[in-house]
Amino acid sequence: MHVGGHDVRTDPDGVRAVIGVTGQFSAVDNLLTGEENLRLMADLRHLPRPAGQRRVAELLERFELADAASRLASTYSGGMRRRLDLAMTLVGEPKVIFLDEPTTGLDPPSRLVMWEIIGQLAASGVTILLTTQYLDEADRLADQIAVLDQGRIAAQGTPAELKARIGGGHVQLRFADLDQAASARTLLPHAQVDDDDLVLRVPADHRVDSLRRLLYDLHEAHIAVEDLSMHTPDLDDVFLAVTAHHVPGQAGGDPADQKEPAPS
Repeated sequence: MHVGGHDVRTDPDGVRAVIGVTGQFSAVDNLLTGEENLRLMADLRHLPRPAGQRRVAELLERFELADAASRLASTYSGGMRRRLDLAMTLVGEPKVIFLDEPTTGLDPPSRLVMWEIIGQLAASGVTILLTTQYLDEADRLADQIAVLDQGRIAAQGTPAELKARIGGGHVQLRFADLDQAASARTLLPHAQVDDDDLVLRVPADHRVDSLRRLLYDLHEAHIAVEDLSMHTPDLDDVFLAVTAHHVPGQAGGDPADQKEPAPS
């Protein structure tokens, strides 16, 4: 296996030189200022003093920490600490970064800022391996997703591929009265009646042509739709589908798999 062009068995030092790791919990030194934390990392990376100072100043500005550079890290908010932690990882300009749940515990504005930073890093060519329990985060940030179940990869692919795999997309139609709903049920025998008798769920692949055809058929049958909404599976649906045999009361999976102990 190679990481950044270096063999993990024969050149571990080369691998370490091109990777960076940001753990789930911020690894900043509370007794140092933000700037001192970054200078420490520059020294550990053996950067020449002028180059280290330039890199520290650049990262403080990039992560909007310049105004707080002289403050102790212990006074930073959670979002500031996460930004400082990631900035410390970037001192050595790694080609591959491992991020372990980088937005855990952050408030929504700080979370959005972290998403923007991660997106910018990925766009600059940095490879990011991110673990997260927030599936909307994976949907927004990831080009490729691996769903882990009991320590094993249960499914992987792009967000769109994973959603398409489980199906379940539908168009939800609401009608003004029972007569209109009954006529629609006759026209659309594959539709499902929702808990509300005035609502039908029509299986759909969400292509424009399919939706146009559905609306045309309703129009030709003189069936008035009061409200329409599109529903697509999300990554929560994907996760529940591929891990169903481990969820109490859920069917699915190979019974033999259920008896097999999870790897440590």
